[in-house]
Order: sequence, then structure tokens, then C-alpha cells
Amino acid sequence: MTRIDYGNGIVLERGVECRLADGTRLLSDHYYPEEGGPFPTLLMRQPYGRDIASTVVYAHPVWFARHGYHVVIQDVRGRDRSDGDFYPFRHERKDGAETIRWLLGHPQCNGRIGMYGFSYQGMTQLLAAAEQPEGLVCIAPGMTACDLYHGWFYRNGALRLASSLGWGIQMLREDSRRLGLKAASDVLEQAWTRVQEQPLHAPYEEHPALRADGLPTYVKDWFAHAEPGAYWEALDVSRSIENISVPALHVSGWFDTYLNGSVDGFLALRRGAGTDFARDHQYLLAGPWIHIPWGDVVGEENFGPAALMDTDQLLLRWFNHWLKDTGEFANEPRIRHFAIGENKWYEADEWPAAPTHTLYLHSRGKANSRKGDGVLSNTPPMDEEPRDVFVYDPEVPVFGPGGKSTLSGSRNQAEMELGNNVLVYTGEPLRERLQIFGHPAVSLYAATSAAHADLTAKLVRVLPDGRAMFVSMGVARSSWLYREKKYEADRVHCWRFELDPVSCVLSPGERLRLEIAGSAFPLYDRNPSTGVTASKAGPWDWSRSTHQIVHTSECPSALHLSVVEGAG
Repeated sequence: MTRIDYGNGIVLERGVECRLADGTRLLSDHYYPEEGGPFPTLLMRQPYGRDIASTVVYAHPVWFARHGYHVVIQDVRGRDRSDGDFYPFRHERKDGAETIRWLLGHPQCNGRIGMYGFSYQGMTQLLAAAEQPEGLVCIAPGMTACDLYHGWFYRNGALRLASSLGWGIQMLREDSRRLGLKAASDVLEQAWTRVQEQPLHAPYEEHPALRADGLPTYVKDWFAHAEPGAYWEALDVSRSIENISVPALHVSGWFDTYLNGSVDGFLALRRGAGTDFARDHQYLLAGPWIHIPWGDVVGEENFGPAALMDTDQLLLRWFNHWLKDTGEFANEPRIRHFAIGENKWYEADEWPAAPTHTLYLHSRGKANSRKGDGVLSNTPPMDEEPRDVFVYDPEVPVFGPGGKSTLSGSRNQAEMELGNNVLVYTGEPLRERLQIFGHPAVSLYAATSAAHADLTAKLVRVLPDGRAMFVSMGVARSSWLYREKKYEADRVHCWRFELDPVSCVLSPGERLRLEIAGSAFPLYDRNPSTGVTASKAGPWDWSRSTHQIVHTSECPSALHLSVVEGAG
């Protein structure tokens, strides 16, 4: 351990050793004021290097120390200078709880501990909290998931390919260096320099960067476990929500990869945390942000000064309230959400229970592209409207909202709407302001020529100048949606699934648009259409299929929205 004067009365103890019950050494850096201790403790457990300390989105630990905290940044097992082998999520429950018990004996800890961090650092909080360690008073998990299968890796059976493969390559790079695997390290480094190209490799489970002898298997394991079950439940808190009994401040972003996981985690703890006290003290902040960074410019849109919320000050007030008894979070709303389009914050007491407003799909049989005749309206189909037909080709998939590069954020979809492999349904210009908040959903009556198929639905805000700005999307795989009963080719089925949650305001003159396609690659993996598992499928396994969308009086395909009535 090295002791360093950080100026302004702050001390850093670098490389403090915590020895776990199994003999593993975990190293941490401790920041705290030189005078006046002991202090409430803020703990972040992370796998990226404790000197980084998630400063890509949070203030440096010294900032929190200047506000009277003992701040501890710990390398998790198998990362940086900590001992052991790293397997994402597997050890964080017990290691986190042991770390908290150890901290109670640190001379600068006054016995009251909070945890903070986003992404993986959010999971380390939830997993530690599920062990109910003495001294843990509150947590602040950002952009993460309680349920890894549904909220982090898969969505209705489709793998979040770009993020899963990209993050896996990122993490394996350090593993290869720790293990002295020079050849594997070279391949991983080459892949990392062109990480946006890596999802193009098919089959993706055979990506060369994953196959070197001696590398950990966790990325291949994610791909091999394409269904929920014991593998995932052993890694997350989806089956132990009732064990979490501490207040939590959940931070999410409307354009974050793990948006659905974050919101669903908040809702799960709101319903099922271990005590009335914990259930009553779950809070959600939902901003117009991507995973990194959090600010006003997101994709091709500037959301204005309100998007530049000082989340560090919010965290400080959160921890002051729970760890210093200041009461300064007492009047904070349960949900604070940023409305895209109007670019202002709103408050809510509860998450909307279900969609309240329905728009129906119409056409004269040619809704292909935004040049077509697809319409959204409040009126259900009254007769036998012609079906809309498009061809899905896994060799030439429709890209996700960020295009081939999978870039996140509010991006103009107008160019991608020109392809005939996308159905486009557009509403009339609005006469009145429309506020949407909650989970959009679709019920699509569809028939596919293949028994194995995907459908995607994308919600778009069309501006008067023609820009079609991405808002939200959802995806579903037939093998997932119809896992309880057989899905048959060439037969009409009702595909009902949710899109990612959203808060959005459309002004008079703007229009709502719904896009329907057969893929959103490489954001999600492509369905080969042949029954071959997607992770194992290469070009020789791909097959084209024809998709039909039905909108008749008996099969009224529709978009369902949670509309805030009377909001002004």
C-alpha cells in the first residue's frame, strides 16, 4: 500500500489489500479527508482498472472525498492487480459482501456504506445487496439489469450481438495478457481496433478472437445459453429480488443498450424487494443518454441544456440523505424522466401500467419503404385490406437504428426507410401535442414463409422537415414468442411484444411512424430462417423468407402507446 497526499486535505491509500475467505487478494484505492474521520463509505467494485473509477461518467473519487466520504474503488477478482480468475458476474455476490464486511473494520469507515457505479459496476451492487451484508445502507445502480438474460444479453430470444460480442472482446483482451497468451492477445487487439466489424463474422460463436486455447469461455457460454435458465440465474439477482432490502437509485438512458434491463430492474424491486421500506424507496432517473457519455448531444440531436443534468450532485444528495441523515432526497420524485422532443424533465409517482392508446396499421398493399402507402390511424380496419409483403434476407439484413456501425442515439432513419424490405406506416401530422411515456407495444398479425423468423418494430418521430428520428424499438423471435406452442409457417399468428420504454413528446405538425422489418442487425443477431441456432449459422445456413403483415377487421395489426392525458 502507498499513501499519497492528494491536496486539499485529501489522502489516497493506493493498493489496499482485502483478503477474502478463500485467500484471494482484492486490491482497492481509498480516498478520504485527512481530518475528521471516520466517514460514510462509498464503494465501487469494477473490472476496468481502479484508477479509471468510471470517471467516463462520474466525478473522480477525490470529488466525493472532498464532500466528506471515504471512497473505495476495488478491482474485482481476476482484474488488474486483484488475484483470481475473472468470469463476469459469477463471484460478485459473495466477493462484494465479503468486501463490505471487511470495510466495516477499516479505520476510515464509520459503519455506513453505499455503493455506486454503472454497467458492470451496477451489477456488482445488486449482487452484493442480495447477500444482505451488514453496513450496506443504499445503492445507486446505473444502466444495468437485475435479469441478465432479458435485460443485458437477449431480447425476446434475439441476442444483443454487437454489444455482447464487443464487450466480450474488450474483457478477453485483459484475460489474454494476464494469462500470457501472446497469440490470442494479438488477435483480440486486432479485433478491438475494428470492433464494429466483428459481428459480420459468421458463425459468430466461431469468431477467431474467442477460440484461442487457454482463454476463458464466458463469451462462448453466453452464446451457448440462448434460453433463460439455471446458467443465467446463477449469475444475476432475477431469482433473489426479495433478498434486496436497501433503497436504490436507478439511472438509465433512453438510448442505452441496457435501457430495458434498467427500467425492468427498477420495476422488479419496486414490486418485490424484501421489505416495504425497500419497495417504497426505489427511484428511477431516465435521461436522454447513451451508455457513454451522459450529456446533451446524442447521435444527431442536441437535447438542450436540461439534458446536462449534474448526476454527480444528484448522487451526492442521495448519499447525503441515506448515509448522513440530511433528508435532502426526501422530496425527490419516485420517477424523473426526460421527455425527448420537448427536452424537459417530468416527474411521475408510478410507471404506467399498460398502453392506453391504439393506432392501427393500414395500406393498399404497398407499405414498403416511406415511398409506400402505409398509414397509422386511430380507426381500425373495417374491411379486407391487402396484406403488406416484404422479403427478409439474412445475407442482406435490415440494419438497426444506428446502421451497420450500431452507433447509439437519436439518429435519422429516413435513408434506411427507402428499402422495400422495410414496411413504413406513418400517421397524419398531429393537431395537438402528444406525450408518450411507458412501454410501447405492437400486436402484429403476420405470416412468414419460414417457421423460424424475427420481426422488429421501430417507433420514429417524423419532424416537419422530413427527418425521421429514432425513438424506440423492439424485436421478437418466433421460437421465443411461440415457445409454448408450435409456430407454423404460412399461417397468420399474432405477434405481440413490447418495444423499449420511452418518454417522448410530439408537437403539432410532427408525425408518428412505425417501421416493421425482419432484422435489426448487428444490434441483434440475424435469424438464419432455417432452424439452425443463430450463433452456429453461417452463410450456408441462411435462407430467405417472405413476411406478410395482415391488417383486416379480424386481424387489426396495431401499435399500442401509453399516452399521458392532459399533460401540458
